[in-house]
Amino acid sequence: MDGDFGSSWLILVVLAVFMVGSFFLRRRRKEGTPFEMVVSLRSELEYNRRLMETFKLRRHARKFKMGSWRRNNTKLDFLDQPLQTTLTSTFDIAEDINRQIDTARKSGSTSYLANINMDRIEEPLAKSQQALEEWFQAHLETEGPPRRPVF
Repeated sequence: MDGDFGSSWLILVVLAVFMVGSFFLRRRRKEGTPFEMVVSLRSELEYNRRLMETFKLRRHARKFKMGSWRRNNTKLDFLDQPLQTTLTSTFDIAEDINRQIDTARKSGSTSYLANINMDRIEEPLAKSQQALEEWFQAHLETEGPPRRPVF
């Protein structure tokens, strides 16, 4: 009887470790195709636009997302040069604003947040979104939506 109890606990412990490990070690799905990269960048830009609007209204200090840009910025040769330049400019400004937000948080004063100029990212952000949307629509028919893994 004791052997059955011990083996049951062992199975439960192994199962629990496996579940916790799979949760924490799960990797973000890679953006392998140009279409998937554009979808990811569009999502990031939309989040950043909403964040900018919220900041303008409430001075709520949340940082811009940069993950997709960091993963893909060297792989965007399929986009035309003016769009690449606009994206680079937009994310450079976002990076600078993120540094200013970090500085404001470290100082512990909300007065530093009042000095952050969100107006300077508004136009490049809108241009980037519009250009990526045009690229997306032009390639939607030929490449189709990104494929999801089947489990």
